[in-house]
Amino acid sequence: MHTPLLRRRHFNWTLLALVGWGFAAALQAASEQRILVLGDSLSAEYGLSRGTGWVALLQKQVAQEKPGTQVINASISGDTTSGGRSRLPALLKKHQPSHVVIELGGNDALRGLPMTMTQGNLLNMAQQAQAAGAKVLLLGMHMPPNYGPDMARQFEAAYAQVAQSQKAALVPFFLKGVGDDPEPLKWFQADRIHPNEAAQARLLANVWPTLKKQLK
Repeated sequence: MHTPLLRRRHFNWTLLALVGWGFAAALQAASEQRILVLGDSLSAEYGLSRGTGWVALLQKQVAQEKPGTQVINASISGDTTSGGRSRLPALLKKHQPSHVVIELGGNDALRGLPMTMTQGNLLNMAQQAQAAGAKVLLLGMHMPPNYGPDMARQFEAAYAQVAQSQKAALVPFFLKGVGDDPEPLKWFQADRIHPNEAAQARLLANVWPTLKKQLK
């Protein structure tokens, strides 16, 4: 006699439970943080054992301090700011990151590419990321000393100017404590260009305090 009413109530409670679960799942998905690292060989573990680079160490760091945060390493050895600029739209669409860390420009300097092009590419990448709703962190680089002090100052200033104009976060020198160490060779591989495994914790230490402030 009362079976239809009971069935209706059971159906209503089941529906409410499903709606509630769906809302919770959507809320959880919306609150997830994804860090996209767009870099070159310095972030792509060039010459290192897999899982020992600073980006891999970053994933371990966020697992401890910011559970649920995902790190996506989209770094390619040899990449330039032009390469990063062309790759970024697809990466933003695929991963929908909440944060984008841009570690590019070193290869531009080594190849003697125009400073205005490097700065323009950095600016464009920051704008792309922010338009997609991501917070941006720029990792600044320094030119080799043989390029001269004027070029070195202009190169360093390019990162600062982009960060200031876009209100993005900035690590002034990604290789601090490595490239400017009194005995830098102990932190580099045999090519004297790429930091070794021992240097990776120092690189993370340069990035993490600034990046942590951006995370929820």
